[in-house]
Amino acid sequence: MPARRTPAPWPATAVVAALAAAVLAGPGVAQAAPRTTAPAAEEQAAATITWTLQRASNPTADQRTAYDLITRAMNAAVSRYNNLSDLGKSLTVRYDPGVPTADGNIKGTIRFGNRGYMTERTALHEIAHTIGVGTSGRWSALAGSGIWTGAQATALVRQFDGSSAELSAGGGHFWPYGLNYENEFSATAADRHVRIVAAMVRDGL
Repeated sequence: MPARRTPAPWPATAVVAALAAAVLAGPGVAQAAPRTTAPAAEEQAAATITWTLQRASNPTADQRTAYDLITRAMNAAVSRYNNLSDLGKSLTVRYDPGVPTADGNIKGTIRFGNRGYMTERTALHEIAHTIGVGTSGRWSALAGSGIWTGAQATALVRQFDGSSAELSAGGGHFWPYGLNYENEFSATAADRHVRIVAAMVRDGL
């Protein structure tokens, strides 16, 4: 009667697969384990904000300078929004010297005019308008009383500024953290601005 074989601690196929992986990987090369299940919902790619700058085919020196300033401002602002929120929007950006400052609308268009407003602070502020701040059909319902009534953005500003803090609203803008003026800008204020706009969207903006 043949002797019983003692089972190996690992299945032979696993040993062969491990050895093959080691040989193929070689020194200094990492290989990911194969996925055996569908990705979880939280692993799906989040929405992102993208933008394009409309340029003249043969730009003047004035236009080239404006394009450089706008590009730096928009790159910084879009990066901050994409790092701190899951908001999505496709934006079209223009240089329009006839615009006294800058403006943004719910259709996703931002126009920069005055050089002094070609900054990250302005870009963040105008992106908020494209998301719905002061421009969404729901803005009046949530901010028409002069105080934002949505629970999530209100809870967030109280986390930042204390249990009695409120988000004031008027003229299509909000404060604090609305970045309505250049002297309001700081890295902390900019981060909080993005997080509040994202919370407003969750509130139904």
